[in-house]
Amino acid sequence: MVRKKSIWVLFGILVISAWVLGSAIQAGAETMNFKVYTYVTKAERVLIGDAEGHTVGLTMRGSFYVFENGEVATVNAVATNDLIKGGGPFLNYITVNFTDGSTIIIRGEGTLGAMGATGTWKSEITKGTGRYEGIKGTATFRVKYLPVEKGEAGAKGYGEGTITYTPPSK
Repeated sequence: MVRKKSIWVLFGILVISAWVLGSAIQAGAETMNFKVYTYVTKAERVLIGDAEGHTVGLTMRGSFYVFENGEVATVNAVATNDLIKGGGPFLNYITVNFTDGSTIIIRGEGTLGAMGATGTWKSEITKGTGRYEGIKGTATFRVKYLPVEKGEAGAKGYGEGTITYTPPSK
């Protein structure tokens, strides 16, 4: 009987320890939620010709993020893609430029859905400077694109996102 009680006490301590440690890990992570407005500054696409609608491209975007705390950052993004009928793999780098000179660089890769379907990707913070020196974390985005208008290099878009990060150690 004493042995059963000891096992339950040990199990209880283990559960409480896991909960406390799990809470401590989550408490260290912070989030920055933002609204994003984005537009194409340059787009180049080359038709490959081995399959219908197969292109390889480079797209440069300007954006600005408006954070929940009122801070605004300008953003430069560069993406490469290998698409068939609008769908396929891509790789992008996003540089978030804050007014104090600090930056966060995010690398993303994934797959775009064909003909405007939703894509999937993962993004991770690769570097930070200034107050974000040593930052680690991830970013998520949800963007809706508008139809391309005459004279535009590509679609404008708007949406929202979250940067989840562990602050740099001080």
